[in-house]
Amino acid sequence: NLNYLKKIQKYSSKEGHTPKLTRLGTSEWDKLKSRAKNRVKDIARDLISLYSKRKHEQGFVFQRDSLWQKELEASFMYEDTFDQAKATLDVKRDMEAPFPMDRLVCGDVGFGKTEVAVRAAFKAVMSGKQVAILVPTTILALQHYNTFLDRTSKYATNIQVISRLKTKKEQSRILEELNAGAIDIIIGTHRLLSRDVRFKDLGLLIIDEEHRFGVAAKERLRLLKETVDTLTLTATPIPRTLHFSLMGARDLSIIATAPRNRLPIITEIARYDERLIKEAIRKEVHRGGQVYFVHDRVSNIEEVTAHLRVTLPELRIDFAHGQMHAHKLENVMLDFLEKRSDVLVCTKIIESGLDIPNVNTIIVNRADRFGLAELYQLRGRVGRSNVQAYAFLLTPPISLLPRTTLQKLQALEEYTELGSGFNLAMRDLEIRGAGNLLGGEQSGFIETMGFEMYTKILEEAVTELKEQEFQDLFEVGTSGKRSMTETAVEIEYDALIPDTYVANDAERLAIYRRLYALTSRAQLDEIGNELEDRFGILPREVENLLWAIRIRMAASSLGLSKVRIGHTQFEIEFPPTSFYEGESFQRIMSFISHQPKHGLRLKQSGNLLVLSVKYPQGFTSGAFAFAEAFIHEIESASTANQEAIAVHSTAEKLGG
Repeated sequence: NLNYLKKIQKYSSKEGHTPKLTRLGTSEWDKLKSRAKNRVKDIARDLISLYSKRKHEQGFVFQRDSLWQKELEASFMYEDTFDQAKATLDVKRDMEAPFPMDRLVCGDVGFGKTEVAVRAAFKAVMSGKQVAILVPTTILALQHYNTFLDRTSKYATNIQVISRLKTKKEQSRILEELNAGAIDIIIGTHRLLSRDVRFKDLGLLIIDEEHRFGVAAKERLRLLKETVDTLTLTATPIPRTLHFSLMGARDLSIIATAPRNRLPIITEIARYDERLIKEAIRKEVHRGGQVYFVHDRVSNIEEVTAHLRVTLPELRIDFAHGQMHAHKLENVMLDFLEKRSDVLVCTKIIESGLDIPNVNTIIVNRADRFGLAELYQLRGRVGRSNVQAYAFLLTPPISLLPRTTLQKLQALEEYTELGSGFNLAMRDLEIRGAGNLLGGEQSGFIETMGFEMYTKILEEAVTELKEQEFQDLFEVGTSGKRSMTETAVEIEYDALIPDTYVANDAERLAIYRRLYALTSRAQLDEIGNELEDRFGILPREVENLLWAIRIRMAASSLGLSKVRIGHTQFEIEFPPTSFYEGESFQRIMSFISHQPKHGLRLKQSGNLLVLSVKYPQGFTSGAFAFAEAFIHEIESASTANQEAIAVHSTAEKLGG
């Protein structure tokens, strides 16, 4: 019974944690959910308040696209994916709005987030504003500097980079020019957040991988973000950020489509094996490519490099790590970038953002010591062209690995498809727990009730806040959705997914869960098309099920508690609440009183009101269509301050 599916939730929490069971017949479980919801509301209230403050803040309105802007975008060497074009449009609309932008662009590694940032930065410069681009590492700062310089080389834009790779004298000169307004775009690490950094007219802040900055840096960022347009790029969304974003407490654009001709990375977990390492490196170099060998121990990285040079004497092998002298590091990276070396032995300094299309094999030594998000980012450093890429994760014998480590590695091996970052973020949460993401108390709630139930409570809390405390902000329906009553639908027809149609039990349950979670007719139509595409023509039982879902959605938005659909009539049950005192119910009653009396009967059953509606004479078009149309007529009457059109017109359309 689909009505009870909501009572089943997958329990996922910190690996190894056994949930405490509550006694049946007590209010213990309800109290726990209530306590969690109240605390979640406090967190959500703070976030939405910040969102609200920005929406009411006066921001700079950037000018519409100039001819140069259009020319820059047309010069992009790849064809935009649909998601990339949509994200660019979202960002531009935000920049042209009268309040400060705070948009999160979330996309898998190599899916084109940097190009969105290039276009936003150029738009800001065209409006006479300065742009700050904040990145977590010096290597990424250098990479972005080269990318932005390459993309805007034919325009008179002054781009500079500031990091520890610059001497004190160079840094001082750059800061003077920045303060004087001579620099249009400044790219830097957390050095950009220092007190001595002053802008003449900062208009746009771009942050790459915000979660990699420390608490002090984030606090400084928060103050900066209140007054300027902010664009945040991420490939590994923090679950709380992700969920609040999807629920409208932050504007979000998702780039989920891979560039054309991009292939999934073949990922292999293997024991450390010199023969495997030599074969993998030689195979890559033989086809004209380069290799990353990741070894995250600075103490013996030179020994590892020396050993590889002895093993592979014909190759040019170099090493790089974050503790090297700034200029030596820069030279090593430039040599590798310009193909003067074949193999780069390095720490996870390459983890974020490096984009070298010629590198298509990565070997990670002692992969068991890395976090899932780190491994995912490292793997994303290869496969950035139309060449098949390989990732080898080297570990001690599998039998010696802790269970959580093995799960982490298997998750990475399992999710090799392009765009799997969201799945990995969720798997990471299951493995590591959510304490560092949501705070200790929230982590406790997750361990008690599981992440899925916690997310449901979180969504309910945010929806209630939008409707009750932040109505003005969300009344035009930015990203929030109207809260809906859990309506039960009972029918005298077979409405199910037969095992002859979808044979796999787990697959059938997954489809049922997706159907129950739907909130719009468009989503339902999409699933209907998907089912037909995957499993063939819909059987009558599945068609009935889709109709039942449509009716449930219509009735839920109206606040009805139950709809029963029979062969000769259908019934609507109103909820036993203060619903009867509301204006909505009064309008429904007004609507009913204006209908032809035959076929309609209002009766009381205990403390409930039930409306029975008989199908009209000569009725031929189906009970579901009639019931849905009737409920929509009621909804029109309950939301419009006027007399509704009589239902017999609907009956005439649907009847014989």
